[in-house]
Amino acid sequence: MWCVKLSDSQRDALRALIAAQGETGPSLAGALESLDYARWDDLPDAELPWESVTRLAREQGIGEADVVWDLAAGLKPPGGEQQQAA
Repeated sequence: MWCVKLSDSQRDALRALIAAQGETGPSLAGALESLDYARWDDLPDAELPWESVTRLAREQGIGEADVVWDLAAGLKPPGGEQQQAA
């Protein structure tokens, strides 16, 4: 496995080179998909209000992961409390 860090213009150039090949087989299609996902690694780490997540999990009798999943899906916490990522 190779790991490289590319600028946006370098990533665009690689996409253009792959597209210029014409018909892409599974390997080149996978390379294009990887280039699309590559930018996700540059996202900042999310911060959650863990004290609220823990409290909501305890109050509802569910795990913290379930609370995070519900909040990510846009469900409102009980009592209308707003959760925001920092």
